[in-house]
Amino acid sequence: MRRRVMSMLVGAALAASALTGVDPAAAAPTVADPPPSEFGTDWHDPVTAAPPIRKPHTKSCRVTVAEAQFKDFTPYKGEYAPPAGCGDRWSKVVLRMDGKVKGRQYDRLGYLRIGGIEVFRTSTPEPSPEGIAWSVEKDVTRYSATLRGDQPVEMLIGNVANETYTGVIDVKATLTFYAAQDREKQAKSSAQRMPDRVLPLDSGTLTTPRNSERVVAEVYATGSGGGCEEYWYLTVPGTAPYSCKADEGPYREVQVTVDGRLAGIAAPFPTVWTGGWSNPFLWYVIPGPRAFDIKPIEYDLTPFAGLLNDGRPHDVEVSVVGVSKGQTGWSTPANVLVWQDGKSDHVTGELTRHREGDLVNEATYSPGSPTQEHRLDTEGGHRLSVSGYVNTSHGRVATTVTRTVANTSVHRWTEGESTDALKATWTDDEKVTTGSRAVRTDRTYTMDGTTTLGSGDRLRTKIALGDRAESVTRHDGRRANWSFLDDRYDGDATYTANVPREERHAVGTSRERYRLIGDGGCHDRTLATVQGILTRDSDRC
Repeated sequence: MRRRVMSMLVGAALAASALTGVDPAAAAPTVADPPPSEFGTDWHDPVTAAPPIRKPHTKSCRVTVAEAQFKDFTPYKGEYAPPAGCGDRWSKVVLRMDGKVKGRQYDRLGYLRIGGIEVFRTSTPEPSPEGIAWSVEKDVTRYSATLRGDQPVEMLIGNVANETYTGVIDVKATLTFYAAQDREKQAKSSAQRMPDRVLPLDSGTLTTPRNSERVVAEVYATGSGGGCEEYWYLTVPGTAPYSCKADEGPYREVQVTVDGRLAGIAAPFPTVWTGGWSNPFLWYVIPGPRAFDIKPIEYDLTPFAGLLNDGRPHDVEVSVVGVSKGQTGWSTPANVLVWQDGKSDHVTGELTRHREGDLVNEATYSPGSPTQEHRLDTEGGHRLSVSGYVNTSHGRVATTVTRTVANTSVHRWTEGESTDALKATWTDDEKVTTGSRAVRTDRTYTMDGTTTLGSGDRLRTKIALGDRAESVTRHDGRRANWSFLDDRYDGDATYTANVPREERHAVGTSRERYRLIGDGGCHDRTLATVQGILTRDSDRC
């Protein structure tokens, strides 16, 4: 099956290419009358159940940063200037991208960079013949230091438009700046304030300001660009008879090193793009978690700040375990966020402890037969703990970062891949202790899907995806903040493969429930669709 069907998606190489999603107010979803018996030539515009950005009730100013039609791989290039009338210190900055496309087109990956800083990474929905429109919003306040000056802009959603793939992707990106509140409300602790500098990690070297007291790297890691790394979680070692192979199997881990020493580990999120699992009918209205707003992986590098503050360039590299060096298929653009000690010219410090556990990556293949499924069982994981201190103007501050990642999966398939199934779980548990403040974040990602190609070339995919995270902040051992996120997608769609679109006779249902609860409030929204028609939109909070 994968050779016959999934290969159509692999061959349509995705172009090179955070809390939001599709803006519910912009999408204005309405629940329809009883849905049709199968998909037609049009369907509801894309929408997600994610919460909208909370916006302050202050004066706002809007700036257009990019407006382009993407037909090929030529990036849009322009200039950005800060807004007039809202000051140069903002309580919030919100990026909004509005897009539209019609005809026939694959899903594509894109990015927006301002001043060389990647502020947004996204993918696109696949259109209906009659056309769709969608909007995505993202809180980009953390990039305020970059946005205070004139900057070059680059945006690309790489695309192929021709007689067959007719969809031209038309987008507009704007920034809305909300003026700062009064000083009393604006006052924040050092741990909460926005970075003083944001540095792009272009060449693999980093020179931080000598008075840096906190350093955080963020990596927009995506397995993409077509080929098998688009479906890295389904790859198998070379000895197994399957169409997507990787020497070490499906275990992936995104690592950051400083001067050759491991400084951070993380589990990548298993994003499913809107053509994923051979079945675009799953994703026409409700995309999989994070597909339109790709969140960067964060690594707290503060234990290394004392070493980085010597005024010299340091080698900082991002790599992906399971992908050979130089191999294409992963994109890992990175920024480095820096908080400075305004009362010091030079913040000294030292790395005091570095403990790395053994990397576990075991992929066990059990051969099948014409009557028995092939099977690959994967167990992977890693642990890293680093500690260091910095001597600041307000005293010595020690930071310890401990992170443990793990992955288990069972991949089953039949001869010819007419049945292809994966059940997998990824965990990424992190604790950052800085002085008397400790933040623990436990993340769990899940995927449980099966694709079958039956009689009459009827292809069916049933899949469930989960994105969960629990975060607890403590001061002096007392809980100061708590939040729990649970984003679950369920879909089931069937169509006739290897025929023109009008002969596919597709049917499908999809459902997303997005819960975000905690000390900051409550959001609990559920969306459901049948044959591309929105049949439910409810809020339980």
